[in-house]
Amino acid sequence: MRIWDINPGYLNRQSLLGEHRELHGLVSIMVNGKKGYSRHPETIRWIGFGWAIRQRHRALASEMALRGYTDKSPLRTRSNKGKWPAIYIDAPHIQFELLKEKYKDKEGGRIQLPENAQQLWRHHKYSVLARDQQTYKEIGRNVSSGELPFEELAMILVELLRKPPGAEGIRNALQHMWGYISESKSNANKKVAQLPPGEMLRQIQRQASIRKEPYLNGSTALSELMAWI
Repeated sequence: MRIWDINPGYLNRQSLLGEHRELHGLVSIMVNGKKGYSRHPETIRWIGFGWAIRQRHRALASEMALRGYTDKSPLRTRSNKGKWPAIYIDAPHIQFELLKEKYKDKEGGRIQLPENAQQLWRHHKYSVLARDQQTYKEIGRNVSSGELPFEELAMILVELLRKPPGAEGIRNALQHMWGYISESKSNANKKVAQLPPGEMLRQIQRQASIRKEPYLNGSTALSELMAWI
């Protein structure tokens, strides 16, 4: 059993769908008293964190939708709202190493596994911007100066993406994303920028896919923000 902590965009198809199944199995153990993996460390660390499990499921479902899959099994677990397990089976930077080994000679995820802190930060920039603009600036400076090693950055980003972004933060990030991909300041583009957040993100997703835009297609925000809208 494995519930990853890093963004689902890094998972390939098999891992993404596999975690989705295992997460439902975990909920069955917790809610229905199924024995299965009830003493597994992965199960134990999630006990009592129903709200966090639901949010991880939403993140998985949002990434699945981006890749053309339909999730028909929403979760309604709500315990311990706003809280996540403090325990990691493997630290986030180790999880990247595990995936690199796992995906040797296999397909990768939507987002290429990062080789360094600069790549990791590039993948997460819009997600962090949606949560706190000052933190976005501070991390950017520290990564550029080389003061933030990969191991520390990986942990910081996992923790940050567990925090719900505010409505203004989401709007700000989406406008930056749309500004990156739109080609002009036409009335049509201005109308997209005024759409409700969910529809605006879907427009960004469509255009990123049509244009095969590598920067946006390699962004965690392209799917994970939908889990909070």
